[in-house]
Amino acid sequence: MTIILLEFKEAMIIALRAIQANKIRSILTMLGIVIGVASVVLMTTAIKGIDDSFQKGMSALGSDVLYIDKYAWFSNTDFWKMKNRSNMTIEEYYKFKDLVKLPAATAPTIATRQVVKYQNKKTDNIFISGSTADYVKTTNFTFEQGRFYSEIESKGSRYVAVIGSEISKSLFPNGNALDKTIKIGGQNFRIVGVLDEQGSFILGSFNPDRQVYIPIGTVFRNFMGQAFGSVTFNVKAPSPTLIEDTKDEVESAMRKVRGLSYDEPNDFSINQQESLKANIDKIVGVIQIAGLFITGLSLFVGAIGIMNIMFVSVKERTKEIGVRKAIGAKRRTILGQFILESSFICLFGGLIGLLIAILLSMAVNQVLPTTIQYDSVILAISISLITGVVAGFAPAYTAAKMDPVDALRYE
Repeated sequence: MTIILLEFKEAMIIALRAIQANKIRSILTMLGIVIGVASVVLMTTAIKGIDDSFQKGMSALGSDVLYIDKYAWFSNTDFWKMKNRSNMTIEEYYKFKDLVKLPAATAPTIATRQVVKYQNKKTDNIFISGSTADYVKTTNFTFEQGRFYSEIESKGSRYVAVIGSEISKSLFPNGNALDKTIKIGGQNFRIVGVLDEQGSFILGSFNPDRQVYIPIGTVFRNFMGQAFGSVTFNVKAPSPTLIEDTKDEVESAMRKVRGLSYDEPNDFSINQQESLKANIDKIVGVIQIAGLFITGLSLFVGAIGIMNIMFVSVKERTKEIGVRKAIGAKRRTILGQFILESSFICLFGGLIGLLIAILLSMAVNQVLPTTIQYDSVILAISISLITGVVAGFAPAYTAAKMDPVDALRYE
């Protein structure tokens, strides 16, 4: 065991000296590995960041919530058929609410887009969501400041608002948004609550961080001509295990409300987060395939480059190999020396690629969420070492089987 450790130490020293003696060549050889490792680490951090952001946004909205709407979120149904459906109304909502028994909470929502201003600051094209006081019961919202508007404020169609965290940061960079008066579409609204950050960039306009919530009666009074025509019914199941039972009851109640006979198809859609998650998974799958292709191509090119350079290195050091074998170096020692050399080149390349990926992740995080994980670091180092061993084996084997007499005669 002691002899093997000494051989390993000697091989490692010789390998490091060889890399140091050919710095430029070694750096150029690492390039493919750097690109490959940077690609795979950046891809894993981006995918993890997107998934974490999505899960955070979904948990804020509630995974046990159904959304009854005129349109299906993701469906093969012809869009124009859905467009021709009659709009869902607030009157239908109250009929629906009286019929259903299972849901823990229900709330109608209608939306419009407006400019939101505070003094000389403004944010354009903001999603204004109108609902009742029960809306907050259909979510898992938490508050940085204040509260959701009350039942009295909702029924009285008061001019009160709850704003998302991004709206708060944009209009009130120094904080203290509570009780301030903002203008929405030219109307004054008092802020009664500020949400904690809880959305997902994937949700776009539906991200709670970029929304303002006001009583639904206030929307009807001031923005009805600019609002999206159909009301959506949010329905929270009593528990995730009862979501299918709730869905069945909701469908039955909606068919009664819409006056459909038994042989008529639904003229409404029941949406839930599973369909959104399935589509996000498809997008992530495409990113993974593209990332793996780029990574595989970079590592393949890098491995071929390392193999060629190692063959050149073996040729250049033929006499050295002959001398070492003549004084008793074993095949395994020569084999280990060159495999270690190629492994070190790949390992250094992997570490450089890892550093580049971390720096790029920090830059990308300003636009898209990224999450750096320890397993990404382990993956990068493992890929580097495996590539080094595979790429260096053939040249190392060629060096190990050389005849010492022929090697000493080599010019």
